[in-house]
Amino acid sequence: MAEGEEVQPLPTLSGDGIALNVAGKGDSLASWDGILDLPEQNTIHKDCLEFIDQLSVPEEKAAQLLLDIESVITFYCKSRNIKYSTSLSWIHLLKPLVHLQLPRSDLYNCFYAIMNKYIPRDCSLKGRPFHLFRLLIQYHEPELCSFLDTKKITPDSYALNWLGSLFACYCSIEVTQAIWDGYLQQADPFFIYFLMLIILVNAKEVILAQESDSKEEVIQFLENTPSSLNLEDIEDLFSLAQYYCSKTPASFRKDNHHLFGSTLLGIKDDDADLSQALCMAISVSEILQANQLQGEGVRFFVVDCRPAEQYNAGHLSTAFHLDSDLMLQNPSEFAQSVKSLLEAQKQSIESGSIAGGEHLCFMGSGREEEDMYMNMVLAHFLQKNKEYVSIASGGFMALQQHLADINVDGPENGYGHWIASTSGSRSSINSSVDGESSNGSNDRGMKSLVNKMTVALKTKSVNVREKVISFIENTSTPVDRHVSSSDRVGKPYRGVKPVFSIGDEEEYDTDEIDSSSMSDDDRKEIVNIQTWINKPDIKHHFPCKEVKESGHMFPSHLLVTATHMYCLREILSRKGLAYIQSRQALNSVVKITSKKKHPELITFKYGNSSASGIEILAIERYLIPNAGDATRAIKQQIMKVLDALES
Repeated sequence: MAEGEEVQPLPTLSGDGIALNVAGKGDSLASWDGILDLPEQNTIHKDCLEFIDQLSVPEEKAAQLLLDIESVITFYCKSRNIKYSTSLSWIHLLKPLVHLQLPRSDLYNCFYAIMNKYIPRDCSLKGRPFHLFRLLIQYHEPELCSFLDTKKITPDSYALNWLGSLFACYCSIEVTQAIWDGYLQQADPFFIYFLMLIILVNAKEVILAQESDSKEEVIQFLENTPSSLNLEDIEDLFSLAQYYCSKTPASFRKDNHHLFGSTLLGIKDDDADLSQALCMAISVSEILQANQLQGEGVRFFVVDCRPAEQYNAGHLSTAFHLDSDLMLQNPSEFAQSVKSLLEAQKQSIESGSIAGGEHLCFMGSGREEEDMYMNMVLAHFLQKNKEYVSIASGGFMALQQHLADINVDGPENGYGHWIASTSGSRSSINSSVDGESSNGSNDRGMKSLVNKMTVALKTKSVNVREKVISFIENTSTPVDRHVSSSDRVGKPYRGVKPVFSIGDEEEYDTDEIDSSSMSDDDRKEIVNIQTWINKPDIKHHFPCKEVKESGHMFPSHLLVTATHMYCLREILSRKGLAYIQSRQALNSVVKITSKKKHPELITFKYGNSSASGIEILAIERYLIPNAGDATRAIKQQIMKVLDALES
């Protein structure tokens, strides 16, 4: 493993290959002086020495291997400005990689890739990843969560090394390799959470039987649970993990994507304290989208816990009303309401209603002081060990803002039927319509209802039509995953012209920019959609809706070539045909951004840079299903263009 050896194709962890994308990455340690002089160097050396002793390495290779491992850890600490401690599990993480007998450069690249892509930030005692894991346990296994809470056993006390070493700390090398192969092929860093969950679920009966055991005894049992895994168990482990994964709201990932990978965005203080979260929070955009889906997947039964007058003034048309004030004011009536709620949920699922869903999502007003009683109702359901319990993030206020952001009065947006009202008052943001409406009311009445609600919203929140969607970094899959942390947000990327950067939240006036930057002739060019999709130079195709400033939406297709991005707008009267609505060079993209609460709504800003700064020439925005995949693919293509220009 001497320096300067020719790099061979990476060996596999088992039969399926190591999916880390590090082959041919070059030697990151080449520019390093190799000096091992960290304050904690003695600890690093001692841990590496103990590790080598466990491996039974031939004596003539031991010294070189020791130097390789110590160099990898030391250089990683120096380059990332991290203080080493034995509790970090890095030695265990290196064990499966050392078995591959890689050159030092590849050993480091593999270690770096795993740390960067698959080990979450703050993977430490009382760290955010473990508060998130508790919420996942509570969502699927409330009885188990309640038992551990009663014992005051937090996930970090037993799962720190599960997550920190990806089970390498407890499993045999063969089992670890099998787990890693499956995990890396998933290409989903969050999948480790579901593997950990299944290990708990499989041991649930034994855990619950330990009621008389001490806290320390239970922790010791939990910590060593993965060590009982055999190779024969791995297939079932992954199948069960995928099942639980399919029963978990997308918000679990989207709202916590910054735990993994290289991101320029820090964790906001107000979002960071998951330890205080009562239960899993679901974005209102997911609630609306989930119940429009066909087939399996997560569907929500929404429970509106606001007072009756607020509910009557305006509510989600599919929501069941449960007045949380009743819990204290009239407990017997509250108990009857809960019984009715569960019966209504059962019937809606059996009938295939759009309102039906296994997953209970409680919606408050979004104002903390008003939602105190709703939190008590939530606690009531959690104490009853009810699975799939969540809260609508931001409450009804967030729902209103979401509808305002996408301009609900647009004819094509598909959200119009979501708002209902039984009140004649329009005196507040919660009161918006006249007359009565229900799930089965006609389209015209519902559109009128939605229009009026939008008017009320705009009065409260400063004419939304004059504010195009604010920029917040994408919350599904960050488009800046591989951008260096030294690149400043919003500044020209690598100093090249044209520039590309990741935007933070901002507001801007759109009156000065026509987001359709094409000439009339360009816009009127008609093409066959399928012919274009099948063109050999098309690298990516994303069905979407183009969103105009007016809020109107048009079914469209984004097509990406090596150098350009095209928007084809469907001609509804001529099936299969479309206008070329937009043709933009990828090297003119300045920012790709989306609202944090509405990650499917993507904004592209085009322009160039000059001595006076960035000049925005055009703005386009699209509603894209699986927006994270789209932004990642487009961003990677932009990087290729910029790299080519730079070289």
